[in-house]
Amino acid sequence: MKRLLNCTLQNSFTILKSGAKVMAATAICLGLTLASCKKEAVTNGSSIITTNTTGVALPSTPPFPAKSEALVAMQVYNNHFYNQYGTYGPGYKAYYWKDDGHTGRMDFWTQQEAIEMLIDAYNINPSTDFLNKIQSLYNGVRDGYGTLWTSNIYNDDVTWGALMCIRAYHITNDGGQLTMAENNFNMMWNRAWDTTALGGGLWWNTNNNTKNTCVNAPAVICAMLLYQATGDTTYKTKAKQIMDWMVSKLYDASTGEVKGAIIPNGTITEGALSYTQGTFIGACDLLRSYYPSVDYLGMGKKAMDYAMAHLTITANGILNDENGNADTQGMKSIFARWACQFVAHTGTASTYGSWLDFNAAQAWSIRNSSGLMWNTWGTRTSDTQVLNAFQTTCGVSMMNNAYLYH
Repeated sequence: MKRLLNCTLQNSFTILKSGAKVMAATAICLGLTLASCKKEAVTNGSSIITTNTTGVALPSTPPFPAKSEALVAMQVYNNHFYNQYGTYGPGYKAYYWKDDGHTGRMDFWTQQEAIEMLIDAYNINPSTDFLNKIQSLYNGVRDGYGTLWTSNIYNDDVTWGALMCIRAYHITNDGGQLTMAENNFNMMWNRAWDTTALGGGLWWNTNNNTKNTCVNAPAVICAMLLYQATGDTTYKTKAKQIMDWMVSKLYDASTGEVKGAIIPNGTITEGALSYTQGTFIGACDLLRSYYPSVDYLGMGKKAMDYAMAHLTITANGILNDENGNADTQGMKSIFARWACQFVAHTGTASTYGSWLDFNAAQAWSIRNSSGLMWNTWGTRTSDTQVLNAFQTTCGVSMMNNAYLYH
């Protein structure tokens, strides 16, 4: 993943990227105040900040988009980025281009998140077209990366991929998707879960130097979905183990903030971002009915409250742009997915629905002439700038997932 870098340590309200692949601090301070890198080693103490180019919310409140407009938003996205490139067994294989200049396929983990966005859209507006595209994109992942991702040292990447597979399986009932989800989750668990440092938690990568929310929270979700699909209680047990550890090490019960990362000496090295806050909320949602003795509902609400107050440009306003680089720009799509599911499943739309609706409306209101929405929701999306496929997932995800509670 690419990261936005800053050599100045921020205060407790700084929003930091979980799983940050950060360049050495010396390189940062030699002039790389803002730079991007791919899967670089973590430098303890370096911070990664988000930037907001929107400034403030637009003065007028735009109308909440219709369900038909959520469908259009997904269709526009597919028209720009979907690439079917050949046959795969009896079907086809496809991937999403990384940008609308068609310069190559999306990176591994962002591809998984774009497919999850399509799964979200299918759940709101089911169609044969969307279903076929989900299957073809899954085939493209198999074709591009194989069925077992042991060569990927990033446990968060493996988890995002397994999560995509199990969510696809819940729609298609394709046994290959279930097997791929299980095999990759199990491989990740076997190499990442460790109790000798910090009493538990999943390592972010195979260097075993930091344990991050960006792998642990989605792993809880993935494990619970695997349990629901298979009935294998070991997955539910693992989900609870991970969550117990996160609550003890990364969750601030007084504020609802979910910290991004912790290193073996117990130092917190990262704060919250929308996607880590969102996946923690999603984990609370999936665990709460199975473990009623634990107040996961209360934790989820507290985490939602924190997001409304502190992960926005103004309190209860537009979600932060998180516009550092192509790796941070799509994080709001992940938050939208799990926050909206939480609201739908817990009946809390009266508390959070108007805020999420406002974000959906704001995103749609800044679409460009072709209907694409970038991630800076206070300014109109450019008609001339090359847009990447991850930054343009945010509005589509927010618009579609809002219909889970409408």
